[in-house]
Amino acid sequence: MPRSIWKGYLKIDEVTCSVALYAAASSADRISFHQLNRKTGNRVQRQFVDSGSGNAVAQDDQVKGYEVSPDDFIILEPEEIAATVPSSDKTLTVLSFVGCTDVDTVYFDRPYFIGPDQAHDNKAYALIREGMKSTKVAALAQTVLFRRLRTMLIRPHGAGLIGTTLNFDYEVRDSEEVFADLPKVRINDEMLDLARHIIATKSGDYDPRSFDDRYDAALTELVQAKLEGRPVPRQKPAKVEVSDDLMTALRKSAGKDSPAPASRRKKAPAKSKTATAPRRKAG
Repeated sequence: MPRSIWKGYLKIDEVTCSVALYAAASSADRISFHQLNRKTGNRVQRQFVDSGSGNAVAQDDQVKGYEVSPDDFIILEPEEIAATVPSSDKTLTVLSFVGCTDVDTVYFDRPYFIGPDQAHDNKAYALIREGMKSTKVAALAQTVLFRRLRTMLIRPHGAGLIGTTLNFDYEVRDSEEVFADLPKVRINDEMLDLARHIIATKSGDYDPRSFDDRYDAALTELVQAKLEGRPVPRQKPAKVEVSDDLMTALRKSAGKDSPAPASRRKKAPAKSKTATAPRRKAG
């Protein structure tokens, strides 16, 4: 059983259920390295030094500061910061219910599995899960998590619940900053038909097991090669063919080398037949 990172209560009006949060994603299994002294092979230690004197600063003498102007700081003592942190009642309070797809994924931060913490709350936990499943909704809840008030989107997930912390509005950039200058482009019917055809032929299901972390695998192979004294593997740069002709690229991707689908080709006007008068015999 994995170790929980938070324990408290899930509360919907007067209905409460003891729950525990577990990290749903982790980078702990990624290959990691230490910084070493190339000459000695020993690990190096990181120190904080005074930017003015260059002397190392002991941990007890380190304090947080807010820069109000260049090189002008307000010192914030640990007890002052602690006094302003929202107090935690260890309660994940549901504020409202929304559609499961109502929240834009750009606001998604980190996922957590939410499981029941006490056996006597299993029935309440199952009731909350099944109630949300049957009505196809997600819950918006808030709690103090890691000293900050966080908003969490809670959804049914398999046999349990999953909660995703949400970014605050000020943390998400306005898409207009990127898209404001995009010109309006008219896409003709043939291009759109070809694009739909390509999408249809590549439709499938997402299976996370089918995607490999090639970077991590390459680093693992590099370490193994050095341990065994083998030549270090070197990857050849991939060559990407880029077509300057969008229509040609679409037709090639769709497996259609003809100039245009028959339904889209304009028929040439039929040649008019000119009636000729029968020739009279001379005589």
